[in-house]
Amino acid sequence: MDDLAAFQQLAETDERRVDLARAALAVARIEHPTLSVESEVARLDELAARSGAGGAGTPQTALERLLAFLFEEENFRGNAQEYYDPRNSCLNDVLDRKLGIPITLSVLTMEVGRRVGIEVDGVSLPGHFIVSAQLGARRIFLDPFNRGAVLTPAQAEEVASRAVGRPVKLAEGHWAPCGKRQILVRMLRNLKGIYARREDWPRALAVVDRLLVLDADSPVHLRDRGSVLVRLSRLHEGADAWDRYLRRFPAAQDADAFREQLRKVRQKLGSLN
Repeated sequence: MDDLAAFQQLAETDERRVDLARAALAVARIEHPTLSVESEVARLDELAARSGAGGAGTPQTALERLLAFLFEEENFRGNAQEYYDPRNSCLNDVLDRKLGIPITLSVLTMEVGRRVGIEVDGVSLPGHFIVSAQLGARRIFLDPFNRGAVLTPAQAEEVASRAVGRPVKLAEGHWAPCGKRQILVRMLRNLKGIYARREDWPRALAVVDRLLVLDADSPVHLRDRGSVLVRLSRLHEGADAWDRYLRRFPAAQDADAFREQLRKVRQKLGSLN
């Protein structure tokens, strides 16, 4: 089974049955093609076993133990200095280097928490990703990028505002638990931007192909697949992808610009015949 098919098998199951750790590690295989997913899953199991959070008494005590273990004893932390290093988006590298971005550190917290019986959900804020934990009737919000710091709603708004560079007012929908597929989409979108900035088009194509597995009807992913294929000089395939995009979304805001690009690509293909 090739990497894309393996990712598809992991991601296309029922949302409740998606194995987030394995799916995140399947994403990491874009950067690390020889990565053993099962070996990395065993490392998560080992972290959970060493945490001591599973038998820590009350849910509050268990959560405090988990956070102390991950962010004080193991020293997992946010990599603000090299935020756009693709390794920050790879769960295996996060385990190796103890560095990550908000979403991978959140996945780490969720997956180790799940293994010790602590319910931790992802929360997708504008420009930032955090987690929440349910402690009886009380729900608390935590920032794994900032060593698991507890956030009030006002503090979360400040964090989101800094991330996007403008004031943010969080609505009720922002606090909803984030689905596993949504988490994978956000991870992949981060990587797409990183690879595009580096002009690493083969890896950017691998990312877009996985985004299309998760959301086959997305006009953005279909359009971007054409753009990456053109960058790779796979002009026939790129033109076909753009043509499908324009046929399905003829009134898209950027449709005229892409019609012009498609015309130029077809003109170039004609000159090669």
